[in-house]
Amino acid sequence: MASPENTRGALYMSLAMASFTFNDALVKSVTSSLSVAQIITVRGVMTTVLVYFVARRLGALRRLAVVFQPLILLRTFFEIGATLTFISALGQIDFANVTSIMQSLPLAVTLGAAIFLKEPVGWRRWAAILVGFFGVLIILRPTADGFASASLLVVAAVFFTSSRDLVTRRIVADVPSLTITLFTAAANTIVGAFLIVPMGGWQPMTWENFLPLVIAALLVFSGYQAVIMAMRTGEISFVAPFRYTSLIWGLVLGILFFGERPDAFVYVGAAIIIVSGLYSFYREGKRRREAMARSQQPLPQGPTMAMKDGS
Repeated sequence: MASPENTRGALYMSLAMASFTFNDALVKSVTSSLSVAQIITVRGVMTTVLVYFVARRLGALRRLAVVFQPLILLRTFFEIGATLTFISALGQIDFANVTSIMQSLPLAVTLGAAIFLKEPVGWRRWAAILVGFFGVLIILRPTADGFASASLLVVAAVFFTSSRDLVTRRIVADVPSLTITLFTAAANTIVGAFLIVPMGGWQPMTWENFLPLVIAALLVFSGYQAVIMAMRTGEISFVAPFRYTSLIWGLVLGILFFGERPDAFVYVGAAIIIVSGLYSFYREGKRRREAMARSQQPLPQGPTMAMKDGS
């Protein structure tokens, strides 16, 4: 039976995934009337203001020079790339497809951690990664009849997002998370503003396309806070798999609000990705428990060591 802390952590993670997925749906709803750059700019301004006041209230503001570290700048670059490719994908392919492919993100992070950070990954998790990416190929359908080139934008978003997460692991802990979030949100907004003219110019804002972005900004902020609370409340190995609840929301919203009808390829591919990801989470949790058990084993006593040395 799950502990109360794990239960609360799972609820926080599920709430975070619902917030992020509803945010994505709201953004998709305005892609037909606003350019990607304008969406990034308008939503970014509101997100930056929200984060600024929260960071100021919590005393997390730091001098601008603090964030001009190579790793923070690299993280910001990957975040901007992820935002551009993901929102572009939302405007071109089905919502359910985007959400399904994004479920491969934990597997991509595990792959990147093994290759670039030299984290230990056994053959079972390597197999899970390969099977999971096979599920992505099923959704992409790389054939002349089924392939949509815009789907590669989602693959690019997975690459940028996983790279961002890997770089985040290397950032020193003395820089507050809210400071990094504030800098990233502001940088996203500035880049979006510079791209407005090249990407079609400024379009008139109405309540029909402005209000969804207001709600989206609030959902993004609440989603980030819920993720932090989830990770601080429950065990990571128990809480992390609840990330996949976003797929349920993605399928439901795609069907109900965008009139989509995902085919068998999407369902089969998504199922393969999720099973692979859950198995990878399971193996990672088992590895951590074994490592913790080994670290807690008592060291042999002096006389015992002497007897072994003399035997």
